[in-house]
Amino acid sequence: MKFADFVLAESVQASLAAEDKDGVIREMVQSLLDAGGIEEEELESIIKAIMKREELGSTGIGRGVAVPHTKHPSVDRLVGTVGVSHDGVDFQSLDGEKVHLFFLLISPPDRPGDHLRALENISRQLRDDTFCRFLKQSKTADDIRQLLEEADNNQFGS
Repeated sequence: MKFADFVLAESVQASLAAEDKDGVIREMVQSLLDAGGIEEEELESIIKAIMKREELGSTGIGRGVAVPHTKHPSVDRLVGTVGVSHDGVDFQSLDGEKVHLFFLLISPPDRPGDHLRALENISRQLRDDTFCRFLKQSKTADDIRQLLEEADNNQFGS
């Protein structure tokens, strides 16, 4: 699975304004709404579902990365977005470090395979230090979209 299969290009955020976990999740889900990836009446329900998942354990996986995600019946296909926080956010990460790179996923409950393939793709790309460094240095949404496209075309080492 490639980023192009699930990341809504119009939802990508090169400079997240939020300064805490709740704010980042709200800002990213709002970007999916603005890009047409989710329905307005489902916004709060999706945010709640992601926060409930966070209560099970932080999706801040370390090395400045978090992958907040949930399964939600309102989506009929996997949708996701990417956000960068230049200052970093305390996301209660496993390593205690602030998070700079966010990949948010929402998938239909009856498509667990898509959800897992997207998570595998994200984790594979994030093992590439060059990809992570370039992503953190992105100044615009276009920069991020180009990086995701390059990753999809295997232009990084992973």
